[in-house]
Amino acid sequence: MAKYLVIVESPAKVKTIKKFLGKNYEVAASNGHVRDLPKSQLGIDFEHGYEPKYITIRGKGEILANLRKEVKKADKVYLATDPDREGEAISWHLSKALKLEEGQIHRISFNEITKNAVKASLKQARGIDMNLVDAQQARRMLDRMVGYRISPLLWAKVKRGLSAGRVQSVALRIICDREEEINAFIPEEYWTLEASLSVAGEKKPLAAKFYGDAHGKRTIASQQEMEQILKDLENETFQVLDVKKGERIKKVPLPFTTSTLQQEASKSLNFSTQKTMRLAQQLYEGVDIKGQGTVGLITYLRTDSVRISEEADAVAREYIGNAYGKEYVAQEGQAKKSGGKIQDAHEAIRPSDITRTPVMVKESLSRDQFRLYRLIWNRFVASRMSSARYETTAVQIGAGSYRFHVSASKIAFEGFLSVYAGEEEEKQANNVLLKSLDTDTKLGLMGLEEKQHFTQPPAHFTEASLVKALEELGIGRPSTYAPTIVTLLGRRYVVKENRNLYITELGEVVNSIMREAFPTIVDDRFTANMESLLDKVAEGSVGWKAVVSNFYPDLEEAVQTAEKELEKVDIEDEVTDVICDLCGRNMVIKYGPHGRFLACPGFPDCRNTKPYLEKIGVACPKCGKEVVMKKTKKGRKYYGCEDNPDCDFMSWQKPSKEICPKCGGYMVEKGQRLVCADAQCGFVKDKEK
Repeated sequence: MAKYLVIVESPAKVKTIKKFLGKNYEVAASNGHVRDLPKSQLGIDFEHGYEPKYITIRGKGEILANLRKEVKKADKVYLATDPDREGEAISWHLSKALKLEEGQIHRISFNEITKNAVKASLKQARGIDMNLVDAQQARRMLDRMVGYRISPLLWAKVKRGLSAGRVQSVALRIICDREEEINAFIPEEYWTLEASLSVAGEKKPLAAKFYGDAHGKRTIASQQEMEQILKDLENETFQVLDVKKGERIKKVPLPFTTSTLQQEASKSLNFSTQKTMRLAQQLYEGVDIKGQGTVGLITYLRTDSVRISEEADAVAREYIGNAYGKEYVAQEGQAKKSGGKIQDAHEAIRPSDITRTPVMVKESLSRDQFRLYRLIWNRFVASRMSSARYETTAVQIGAGSYRFHVSASKIAFEGFLSVYAGEEEEKQANNVLLKSLDTDTKLGLMGLEEKQHFTQPPAHFTEASLVKALEELGIGRPSTYAPTIVTLLGRRYVVKENRNLYITELGEVVNSIMREAFPTIVDDRFTANMESLLDKVAEGSVGWKAVVSNFYPDLEEAVQTAEKELEKVDIEDEVTDVICDLCGRNMVIKYGPHGRFLACPGFPDCRNTKPYLEKIGVACPKCGKEVVMKKTKKGRKYYGCEDNPDCDFMSWQKPSKEICPKCGGYMVEKGQRLVCADAQCGFVKDKEK
């Protein structure tokens, strides 16, 4: 009979941990949370000090019954849920559901699922940290209040099962703001000039870029300016004015946090945040490695710390010294950097054993597991290595009063780049300057190449850049980034096309309601401040009920105000002049998960539906028929001709009735301005009020 019971969250961990412990230990899984707030109601007792009303999650009864049997058999119960706030809360809920006495509760946590870590944790058993539990309770209740009080309003306003969330609504607003920025962006013209120069004694020509004049840097803003510069250069001699040699240090990257892992996996592996977290969870919980059994390959995956344990740091330095040479080992202190808000109980994400190289485990992993493990392994090894050193050369070339620059660099010592090099390093590796340049070098002009460019709008958010923005603004925490994005995509407020995130019509409607009725909820500073308060609850310096009780009255007041205003908004089905093909009735506009659509009012007798094509009162620039607002299959809004596919006119920006007075082309709306659709024309004017 087992004397000791270890309860973990995931069944996948059971097999891994069981292997490390002797026959006296039984390992069982709770399958995540066992208690939560009820789905059918808000579940908070406002009259008795904001007490949460927890119930057993449906379907968990049998799991709890089995756990209770195991508890009765055991002399000692260890709660080994994840080493974060949520894991602490699950342990607390388990202690309540299993009716464990104070003396029976032995909370253990480990950052990696290895034999040493698990055995060491058993010697350091402690009580449940109620500060961490309270921080998680407060987060859960704040999210519940926002979701359960605001979602019914959205339902009333837009009609179909929409919902709001505390972090989700801010993320939606950030994406909408970027979309507005892009739509209002007016491109500005600029030109670049490159001189191709022959160098005495060299076969390869030198490419020098226009920098400015004797007074400093200068931008070429128009074709007229470019023509004047080209005219001025016609009879000028190009000569080397100055050659500067130098050295540049490229610092080692920090080991991965949850956020930076999601960003890098998106950029280099094209993984969604959800996929990255799923694969990382598998690597953390344990993979069956040939000859070794089930092994946890990486440390805990939800962390915002870049700290590395002294033991792991020492092992990494020894490994790098043996594998690459002592000069590749980071100097003492170089690798011990830290970020701002670090939970020091956590480490950065790293391999649980650095000697277990990606090549050694490749056969035991799926292709995607291997690619992610290799990324984590390479990044960690690089973080313990020496910085890279570049030899740099900067050449200033004069031609009359104008100045051209040439800059190049080559690697003098590759350091960490031998393990972890990005695209930038690959480009720079090809950027090697001619060796023989000095102020006496004779140069000859072989040709001048001028190019016209236009400034580009801000880029659409990708999953990676949205995670970065949320982290920089202090919104959400490592465990919330991926679920937030999944929710936005799942509710079809946002769609993903070629990595980019685009707002849908539905997302615009929900965002406009939230901004109008609940400006505080969608304010990033307010949400970041709330995250900071939750951190203080976890530290024990702020009471969780103080946070909840200060938040709810303002939310309730805003909800009641919005309810009064929403009563005045009676959304009737708008009747159109489109006739139903099946029964002859006039079809009506309805809202669905993908936005507006046409439906027969005779439902359920007639179930005919059609896409809703909204006319914008503008003639098609190509064929003269009506331009209508359409949506892509994923729900992204655009404008096209009603005669499609016979007419292929299409624009992402809303076309205007006005004709460009400069070139005669059509114009589009960009914020409060009208812009010629032809970037070469560039005509801009303010909208008439």
